Amino acid sequence: MLVIGAETFSRILDWTDRTTCVLFGDGAGAIILEAQQGTGSNSDRGVLTTQLRSDGAHREKLYVDGGPSTTGTVGHLRMEGREVFKHAVGMITDVIEAAFAATGTTADDLDWLVPHQANRRIIDGSAKKLGIPLEKVVVTVDLHGNTSAASIPLALNVAASDGRIKKGDLVLLEAMGGGFTWGSVLLRW
Repeated sequence: MLVIGAETFSRILDWTDRTTCVLFGDGAGAIILEAQQGTGSNSDRGVLTTQLRSDGAHREKLYVDGGPSTTGTVGHLRMEGREVFKHAVGMITDVIEAAFAATGTTADDLDWLVPHQANRRIIDGSAKKLGIPLEKVVVTVDLHGNTSAASIPLALNVAASDGRIKKGDLVLLEAMGGGFTWGSVLLRW
């Protein structure tokens, strides 16, 4: 299975809105997954659990105000940054704690946290709340901004290419996006 995350935010940013246009970037990344027979234990390589959530009640906090199917225009990204931040750490820790509960693991078992690269304050706040040392957190937001759907594949590529993530490592991915949607994947690399 080929999983692709790609964004061209430059097409939907309001370049007069300095609260959004300086944060987001264009990017693309992909990962290939292959099915293998496992034992059903946490030592299996691959996806161990996924946790997905959504809550449309928060739609107005992060969304695109158009699109060919709704307005016939491209539309622009709209974000209430303080409100997004206020919800982000709690929502992210919810799906990470759910992943730990589903697998009987803890933050101490993790080799790496590869978060959605929204901003450094959210990344650091989530890691701190969960007791994950910052040296176990892959951060690349300073390299390419918030590339939304591409941020985790890009961060995975950086950490695997530089040798941080190795075969057999327990890796936790987490993301939050528009609407609101959020989720986590716990996997054995």
